[in-house]
Amino acid sequence: MSSRATVTIRAYPLWRLRLRRGLARYLVTGAASLGILASARYAFLPPGPIHTVSAASPAARLDRSAEGLAVLFARRYLTWSPPEAGAAGGLEQFAGAGMEADAGLVLPAGVLERVAWAEVVQGREPLPGHHVYTVAAQTDTEGLLYLTVGVVRLASGALAISGYPAFVGPPDAVGVPAAARGQPVDDPALEVVLRRALGNYMSGSASELAADLTAEAQVSLPPNALTLETIGHPTWTVGSAVQVVAQAGDSRGVHYTLAYELDVVRVRGRWEIGAIQTDPRS
Repeated sequence: MSSRATVTIRAYPLWRLRLRRGLARYLVTGAASLGILASARYAFLPPGPIHTVSAASPAARLDRSAEGLAVLFARRYLTWSPPEAGAAGGLEQFAGAGMEADAGLVLPAGVLERVAWAEVVQGREPLPGHHVYTVAAQTDTEGLLYLTVGVVRLASGALAISGYPAFVGPPDAVGVPAAARGQPVDDPALEVVLRRALGNYMSGSASELAADLTAEAQVSLPPNALTLETIGHPTWTVGSAVQVVAQAGDSRGVHYTLAYELDVVRVRGRWEIGAIQTDPRS
């Protein structure tokens, strides 16, 4: 007896058949729609920046008043002219919470030290409103010293020294790679104007310099008059700027090697100077 194949016919709703056939297309379309919505969200409501603060992170905000207090404390801390042993002098006003009145500084009798100059060379902000500055100070006995000073801005807005200082090493300093030299200036007339303008600029001859300036140029003359001795071959830097390396001397016989950048423009067939090294308006 031979077996016969059987065929079973089942009825399915039309929507179910359409769904099964287009399921892959619906999934792709849905994923694309989600991507578009996410992009739109970031366009109108971008996420805020993520801030991480570490002990080595630079200061997030510039606070000149806090820097000034750090420098003042460092100068007082390293200036020793005590009337008697053990008196540091001038440090009581800086003593913060948990600090001794003289910031823990104990001086033997007869020890003197002066600070020629001091300035902030590095800073970081381990906590909001709490700065740690590295102050470089040139002393007459120990030479160049580096002192870290913590400064905190209180809720009242006042500044205070947050703790004892620390002697540290200098910040990392590496030589800046030499900038790529531009194309040499191949225009004798421009070289003549550059030499003349730079010489008048260094010597402070405002009326002579004005003859080589554009009508819009704003130039602030240096207070220390110099005599231009020689200039190297000028080169183009960026756009219409020219760099000139020059040798100059002052009335004391001191000689300098200086680099200047001058903006130049051709006006009615002649070269004029638009700026020399700085813009005094900015």
